[in-house]
Amino acid sequence: MALTRLDKLLSNRGYCTRSEAQDLARQGRVLVDGQTVRSAALKVDPAVVTLDGEPLDPEGLLLMLHKPPGYTCSHKDAGVLVYALLPERYLRRNPVLSTVGRLDRDTTGLLLLTDDGGLVHRLTSPRHKVEKVYEVWLERDLEDDAAEILARGGLVLPEDPHPLLPADLEVVEPRFVRLTLIEGRYHQVKRTFEALGNRVVRLHRPRFGPLELGDLPQGGFRPLTEAERLTLVSG
Repeated sequence: MALTRLDKLLSNRGYCTRSEAQDLARQGRVLVDGQTVRSAALKVDPAVVTLDGEPLDPEGLLLMLHKPPGYTCSHKDAGVLVYALLPERYLRRNPVLSTVGRLDRDTTGLLLLTDDGGLVHRLTSPRHKVEKVYEVWLERDLEDDAAEILARGGLVLPEDPHPLLPADLEVVEPRFVRLTLIEGRYHQVKRTFEALGNRVVRLHRPRFGPLELGDLPQGGFRPLTEAERLTLVSG
């Protein structure tokens, strides 16, 4: 691991500004390899730094969040943002923390966030065929040929010249289905069912790639384990 100036390290991980890092060191709150340091200009191995007795958040942060309804997946849009559910230090990180794709404001479910731009591209590009599973509640009974239409692909959405890729539709009940996509177009699930003459009344994503929400409560989040991270990027 390359050595990094302590003040730059703490600032990039979102704990403080570079000038505030010197105050933390003088207060004895920062340990390097178990030893108190008094200068934030010291070059250190991030793996052996602790702040207030806790190891630092990793360089490549990857989080799973259970998005509640009413939150927006953006840094700029009006309304309550999903980032409000996270610790303040996550919002000050450099590189910035972003969502991997988006869920609509009224949609709930599994949302990934990371500061790794390359990972965002890999997980959202249809070329890598990362499956996203949605539970969909519909306004009306589904037409009998809907699963066949989506399975063969080619459905064209309004104001979108590119046909949809094939998708898997499991009909659980006439008005409740599970839809598996490898794309992530704007409002894709809702627009797909509108093109089929129906309307989505509730939408939830329980799975992203190999990851499932499990018992993570709405509004809760957790870092992915190293095993989960490897499974996600190697799938």
